[in-house]
Amino acid sequence: MSITQIFLLAIIQGITEFLPVSSSGHLNLLHGLTDLPDQGIIIDVAVHAGTLLAVIIYFRHDVMRLMGGGLEILRTHNSNDASQQKSAALQIIIATLPILPFGALLVLTGWIDLLRDPKVVAWATIIFALPLFLADHFRPSNTTVQATGWRGAVIIGCAQIFALIPGASRAGVTITAARALGCNRPDAARFSMLLSIPVIIIFAGLGFMDLLAAGDMTLLGNAVLAAALAAITALASIHVFMKMTTKLSLLPFVLYRLVLGASLLYIL
Repeated sequence: MSITQIFLLAIIQGITEFLPVSSSGHLNLLHGLTDLPDQGIIIDVAVHAGTLLAVIIYFRHDVMRLMGGGLEILRTHNSNDASQQKSAALQIIIATLPILPFGALLVLTGWIDLLRDPKVVAWATIIFALPLFLADHFRPSNTTVQATGWRGAVIIGCAQIFALIPGASRAGVTITAARALGCNRPDAARFSMLLSIPVIIIFAGLGFMDLLAAGDMTLLGNAVLAAALAAITALASIHVFMKMTTKLSLLPFVLYRLVLGASLLYIL
């Protein structure tokens, strides 16, 4: 794999992972619409690991609170003893659970490869842009994700299942669900990013075991470079996006998705 391809993959992943535009869809398009080879699961995992590092660094205070909440869950069993950080940790856990069996099913059956088709990406990019617009434009913004409790976590977690479709966008579907619940835009984006942490950890952990089993030092070097570039790019992307959510609607991302999807269908 060339340095140019590694650079492009890392930049694309870093920019798109936490935006409601689908990083997996963009990564699939890079090799689906060019002569570049499929980067393979190892590099996919590496760039995801880079974005994981970025979100942990950017939201380090929230991550520490979630870790504290996780320890509270392990130490206490009294349902009446629920601090804010414990409630926040429970929401992340609950919202993570729905995607796990569906993701495992797609991988074990091999159906995950069928979803990497550029036409799937194009249609998903368009279709899932519409609820994003409706939820962002017409729903009130007077609450937070934490205020929605476990019911909100279940709804957002079920929405995250659609992220398994390249083009749907994990950030897009989770922000859509949070906005539909009436959550304000910055909090919806923040929860979406924090929710990515356990999913990426599981995904990256499985890929790391494959990397060790391969024993390919060149591949290892490429993976480290891709992860570092993705982390730097993602940090900048997160910062810009969080600033945007306080001042702008999500309409620019909706329009981008509609134009991209329509262009892909025309080309294909």
